[in-house]
Amino acid sequence: MNFTQRQKISAIAALMLSTLGLGVSAQGTYPSQSLKIIVPFTPGTGMDTIARVVAPRLAERLGQSVVVQNQPGASGNIGADAVAKSAPDGHTILMGANTMLMAAQMYKSVSFDPVKDFSAVSMAAYGSLMMVANPKTGIKSVADLVKQVQARPGSISFGSPGVGTPHHMAMELFKLETNTFMLHVPYRGTAGYTQDLLAGELNVGFLPVHIAQGFVKNGRLNALALGSPKRHPVAPDVPTFEEVGVKRIDVDLWYAFFVPSKTPAAVVTRLNTEMSAILRQADVKELLGKAGLDAVASTPAELAAIVAKDYPRWGAVIRTKQISAE
Repeated sequence: MNFTQRQKISAIAALMLSTLGLGVSAQGTYPSQSLKIIVPFTPGTGMDTIARVVAPRLAERLGQSVVVQNQPGASGNIGADAVAKSAPDGHTILMGANTMLMAAQMYKSVSFDPVKDFSAVSMAAYGSLMMVANPKTGIKSVADLVKQVQARPGSISFGSPGVGTPHHMAMELFKLETNTFMLHVPYRGTAGYTQDLLAGELNVGFLPVHIAQGFVKNGRLNALALGSPKRHPVAPDVPTFEEVGVKRIDVDLWYAFFVPSKTPAAVVTRLNTEMSAILRQADVKELLGKAGLDAVASTPAELAAIVAKDYPRWGAVIRTKQISAE
């Protein structure tokens, strides 16, 4: 082998090592700066609680600071849009929920697609809803409710913290499945809605199970059914809708982490690995449990499948009932 051939071989080898080194270096630089978790609702909400429990633990595992930023507005669309348009490098994370699949279809001018513009990272938690009735109505079961509504359509009122909230959408789905009509009374938040439900100004409604069960135990509300696939340990005696003969009322709230689409797969995998480990920690499960949330992780593919299923399901309800937030 002559000197020129040796030079060529050495040059090629050096180039290959250099390229390999760059690849390793590129993967090893994430994260290269502080991270942001965007919460598209106000402080104190379920998703805000999750983000603030996860953030310091994620910072410790990644070796970079993680800041939680609240960007509320338009039922979560403003914050979600900001993340969708951010750099797809894994440094901006959306603390999302199934509400974004609903809100994106209720507003006419939404500049992002909740399915195509995000990459799923991991599920974070579930929150279960319970249908309850004020005792003054005499309604003690789902069968009682359906019987009253069918006898006098429109005579039963239900409330919600606002148009398009999970509480509202859950009842609209129930109305579709049972072919019934009830009067919707939307409120500006949970406090007034809950107060009037307890006072009997409203007849029925949905509440988070950990809140509802306290009122059920002291006799201020009657438990009718859970909007979950299975019974909840907080209220083991309350049947699911499936058990009482009403199908397809799976209205659990879910919360999850997303990043902009086109984020490198290696970055998504890293975030999924770290968040899954965090969500399995006993103290995290305890903290979220006190807020009525069941911590649970998932693979990106599992979360993506849930999004792909729920988006058209809620879209059908919105179109059928002509629900609009504008």
